[in-house]
Amino acid sequence: MTTPEPRKFRFAAGGAGNSDEGGARKFVKLAQEAEELGFDTFAVPDRLDEQVGPLSALGAIAVSTDRIRLATSMLAAPFRHPAVLAKELTTIDVLSKGRLEIGLGVGAFKEDYDKSGIEFESPARRVRRLDESLTVLDKLLRGEEAEFDGEVFSVHGVKGYPRPRQGPRPPIAIGAGGPRMLELAARRADIVSITPSSTPDGKMRLSDMSMSATKDKVALVRAAAGDRFADLELAWTIATIVVTDDREQVGDYALKAIERGLSPNIEVDKEITIDDVLGSPYLAIGTFEEIAEQVRHTRAETGMSYVGVVPTQMEAFAPVLDQLKGE
Repeated sequence: MTTPEPRKFRFAAGGAGNSDEGGARKFVKLAQEAEELGFDTFAVPDRLDEQVGPLSALGAIAVSTDRIRLATSMLAAPFRHPAVLAKELTTIDVLSKGRLEIGLGVGAFKEDYDKSGIEFESPARRVRRLDESLTVLDKLLRGEEAEFDGEVFSVHGVKGYPRPRQGPRPPIAIGAGGPRMLELAARRADIVSITPSSTPDGKMRLSDMSMSATKDKVALVRAAAGDRFADLELAWTIATIVVTDDREQVGDYALKAIERGLSPNIEVDKEITIDDVLGSPYLAIGTFEEIAEQVRHTRAETGMSYVGVVPTQMEAFAPVLDQLKGE
């Protein structure tokens, strides 16, 4: 099978903000800063904790920025009916003059379900719900009429309005870590965000953060996508960036911290070496030049080209972005 030519890099920033008014203003400011730093996309997450609502935030960002693309990362499909969601999304696409990217997932944080009283369904049921949502959304996001009867949704006579600025519809990204989601994303998404599989409380599993595990996931996507694989854009998010001129030493510190359970977002489920830490696509350690080379290496090994960072590390990553922009 012929390997597609590597895509040019794109860069996204995104992360949580507070739900109060000051937090909302800060969120808009972060998006404006991301635009100034040269990021291609600013993404808003979907959580029920103390942060802004993603769709309202994107509406505000749409009229407060000029060039940067706007994304959701990732909307939990079980929280919203697709017929209602489609209208909100196309409205944002119109307001932003065609800059929307729609990130969707099944909702990784069990805590959000428990606190809200929304049923935390089985993984298979949540994937089925997302699959049916995508069928309905695909019609409505094109301005067409949806007629659908499924296991979860029944939609009749609803026409997509307003029509989005992008044609045939805004691109859809799906975040995927497990086999079911990777296969679904391969079949239905325009952008596949490769993520480490996570625990019910949202921690990344250490065993899934290695380069070899990531390459296995890309291979699964390739097999499930078939002929459409060449049209897919593959993405990942760097969870931690440490700028240092002593990569080995900091890698050793990071290894010891992970082994002791001092990294709150990582579930330690395997033994690791410093090579595992320094070789992970999700951990970037070194000088700006070394990190840039690591990002290039990740693309060469996996085909992933859409690079995400969290907002607190936008400025740290900006010199790396400057080196890679246009490549």
